[in-house]
Amino acid sequence: MNIATIGTGSIVELFLSAVDEVDGEQCVAVYSRREESAERLADKFDISAIYTDLHALMENTAIDFVYIASPNSIHFEQAYMALQHGKNVICEKPFTSTLREAEQLAGLAREKQLMIFEAISTIHMPNYKLISKHLDSLGPIKLVQCNYSQFSSRYEKLKNGEMPNVFHPKFSGGALADINIYNLHFVMNLFGGPESVSYTANKHANGIDTSGVAVMKYPDFIAECVGAKDTQSMNFAMIQGEKGYLNVLNGANGCQEVMITIGDREIRMNAQTKTNRLYYEVAEFQKIFQAGDFERCYELLDYTLSVVGVLEEARKDGGIVFEAD
Repeated sequence: MNIATIGTGSIVELFLSAVDEVDGEQCVAVYSRREESAERLADKFDISAIYTDLHALMENTAIDFVYIASPNSIHFEQAYMALQHGKNVICEKPFTSTLREAEQLAGLAREKQLMIFEAISTIHMPNYKLISKHLDSLGPIKLVQCNYSQFSSRYEKLKNGEMPNVFHPKFSGGALADINIYNLHFVMNLFGGPESVSYTANKHANGIDTSGVAVMKYPDFIAECVGAKDTQSMNFAMIQGEKGYLNVLNGANGCQEVMITIGDREIRMNAQTKTNRLYYEVAEFQKIFQAGDFERCYELLDYTLSVVGVLEEARKDGGIVFEAD
């Protein structure tokens, strides 16, 4: 499985480290608009080819997958280009800026019989998969609470009058899309889509959300998802039932440990042996690709579309407008 990467941020380095851990996978090319950025990444991971011309990269027939970790607003354009050139795609979260874009990518992938995955690490982690196996022990679920808050180094730049991509409506940034998306996935992969969703946000003068609270209503319970890039917090994911509660230590992003408390009995579980949180998604995508399991790929894709739809509904409820709209 030969992979090419687009982007040179820290998430790309984490992804490439995961690729190095999975047998049968290798990165054969990196793309960046700046040659020096591409060279730095290629040197660090011993990658043979660098590109500053995206069309030239797409013409490389040795590439099976293109991994996209560019600014959110460019995901659609680059993923569409890759599919048009017969490449399979792994696209970082959030998958696209809008549901319309996501549906177009899904349609093209199916038309060309290609695979496309959203790189959302949470749902592929062994500890996350443990949760669904133990939900029944909690009794009827009444509340789900998730908090993923990570103070952004770029927030100071925003306050000083600059406009970093992650806080720019043009680039589909903001706390909901960049960080609260993990919480939405945490909830929706377990419980499906909500009956309704609302979003209340702290917004900068440019209209982007720097932090906020999404509330998803289900027939029998409420899920509250907090995401912040303007403050720090103790991160967690909590599921509360009538018989007990389940706590995911350090939140939905890493799912580092699962703790279940029922009465005075506490059970702690950790099925993860890898420190790189992206390892599990990379290994899962390779397994699906090698097996030619399009049914599983498109099942995950349909799920991604449902999350993108709820993400867009929440964003619009919060009055956050992207250029892609």
